Amino acid sequence: MTSQFRIPVGGAVLSGERRDAPGTPLVLAHGFGGSRRDWDPLVAALTVPRPLIVYDQRGFGDSDIGTDIDDSAYSHADDLLAVLDALGIAEADLCGMSLGGATVLNFALDHPERVRRLVLVSPLIVGWTWTTDWVERWKAIGRAARAGDMAQARALWWEHPLFDAVRETTAAAAMRASIEAFHGRQWVQDAQRPALPDSERLGQLAMPALLLTGGCDTADFRMIAQAIAAMGQRVIRIDHEAAGHMLNLEMPGTIAAEIERFLG
Repeated sequence: MTSQFRIPVGGAVLSGERRDAPGTPLVLAHGFGGSRRDWDPLVAALTVPRPLIVYDQRGFGDSDIGTDIDDSAYSHADDLLAVLDALGIAEADLCGMSLGGATVLNFALDHPERVRRLVLVSPLIVGWTWTTDWVERWKAIGRAARAGDMAQARALWWEHPLFDAVRETTAAAAMRASIEAFHGRQWVQDAQRPALPDSERLGQLAMPALLLTGGCDTADFRMIAQAIAAMGQRVIRIDHEAAGHMLNLEMPGTIAAEIERFLG
């Protein structure tokens, strides 16, 4: 049975869905600019009945960004903790994509006792120092958004190298629709609380972790993956040579099977 939830957290409200079944819950956290709907193809490909939680991170999808964007500093990992506590979940399997990967990795480092197994799909990492190319592209998007031209900001985001591979697949229309639905407020201002780089404590990552990456992803995400694979204690990496960044849309059936094998 699937039920919807809305959880108040620090002036925001987090929305999601919960599917009940026996076993350890699998929690899915989506990427920047997306929503829990980005997981629909992967969820449809799962064959093993298991409890499942998909939610919209703060400011995305149906979740509010907060009552006061200027003053309400927040952490996506703290929001995840609030979701688990509100749903009465003591331990979960976590799976995060891109920004969601940073969320679940940061959470796992802060609360290892709450995580049985960790899945990272093309993950970001909290506190990453970006390459010049990434920074310049991000600044261009931000300038368009702050000037009130969200159409141009969305166009620049759609044309970003992150989406080169998915633009060549049948999931291109879904990716474009997800970008068009994003309001873009985080391009103007985002009140995430500053944090020290998680790269400095990757050696503490002790629970079993599955790292799924694309060989055609951007340089930043390739370097992030290399750091996690090298420094995490029990990391299994599967690198899909011909894939890009959006593995959840490019090859949902393939990674669904890999995730199910890993979770057992």
